[in-house]
Amino acid sequence: MERVRIGIIGFGVMGSKHGKYLVENAVSNAELTAVADIDPARLEEAKKISGEISTFERAEDLIESGKCDAIIVSAPHYFHPEYAIKGFEAGLHVLVEKPAGVYTKQVEEMNAVAQKSGKVFGIMYNQRTSPVYQKVREIIKAGELGEITRTNWIITNWYRSQSYYDQGGWRATWAGEGGGVLLNQNPHNLDLWQWICGMPKRVKSVVYYGKHRNIEVEDDVYAIVEYENGATGCYITTIADAPGTNRLEITGQCGKLVVEDGKIEFWKLSEPEPEFNKRYKKGLGKPECTKTEITVEGKMTSHIGITQNFCDAILNGTELIAPGLDGIKGLQISNAIHLSSWTGGDWVDIPVDGELFYKMLKEKAGGKI
Repeated sequence: MERVRIGIIGFGVMGSKHGKYLVENAVSNAELTAVADIDPARLEEAKKISGEISTFERAEDLIESGKCDAIIVSAPHYFHPEYAIKGFEAGLHVLVEKPAGVYTKQVEEMNAVAQKSGKVFGIMYNQRTSPVYQKVREIIKAGELGEITRTNWIITNWYRSQSYYDQGGWRATWAGEGGGVLLNQNPHNLDLWQWICGMPKRVKSVVYYGKHRNIEVEDDVYAIVEYENGATGCYITTIADAPGTNRLEITGQCGKLVVEDGKIEFWKLSEPEPEFNKRYKKGLGKPECTKTEITVEGKMTSHIGITQNFCDAILNGTELIAPGLDGIKGLQISNAIHLSSWTGGDWVDIPVDGELFYKMLKEKAGGKI
């Protein structure tokens, strides 16, 4: 095989975006060969960008067609694990859109089937292709920041108007989308948070549902986390702030990293804080600090980069930037945030109680999942 034949399941906003760059040969070793969508109008749109592709009204028909070596699953969230599993069982490689799913129970099943299949499994965490976040992770992994003591992410620039939600469909409902700002806008940030800083061990939250918009799901979130080493973290997000803020702060024993406006600033201590605290005997005082803006090279390749890497993994065994198995990590955090708010704001351990979460989610969805 010299080129990966790709089928897209779900040709909405994201599915059509993937289709267009594939048709334009933006991915050097891939071609779009099939599209599936339940909406005939979307299939007509797919034919307009390429008259050579096959179209199907059922995802299952595409999967069994023999037209594809791999599929990109960009259907509504609840269907991500379902179609991924069917793809693996048919011997296909799978790239799923974010989030991996709505609840960990279904994603655990998907991951188990993926591992058993031996096929390449990726997730569309395109933000991992950002040189800025890659550099921050590199600094931390190299030990330059020392042991992490605190993480804070204010990500409130996901503005969405009421008219966005008034378009209807499956979005912003428990039965259709499975959540709001955490499941729609924030999967990338939650993934980056754990990818860079590691997974927290427990979470507690205050979550507002339909506070700023006429929707039934969350639109304003405040979460606190604790890590195994005793470090703490805070995560704040909403769709209602304009212009909003996107600021990630990571404090360690050797200083502080701040990511904002596409830049990285590093406040480097002259000596690790625990060492300073141990030797300093003069009362008021603090370690000396030098501020530096970190040079970042390269460009973000986004969705095209993830798909290119996915195809390289299929054809050449290249290491995945965003392995599909990682999808459950950010979902663990968002499930824990929801579950804490549903249980009075108590601490919720990670991994979450998948059965309890599914039970409570099903109740909120009126039994429709």
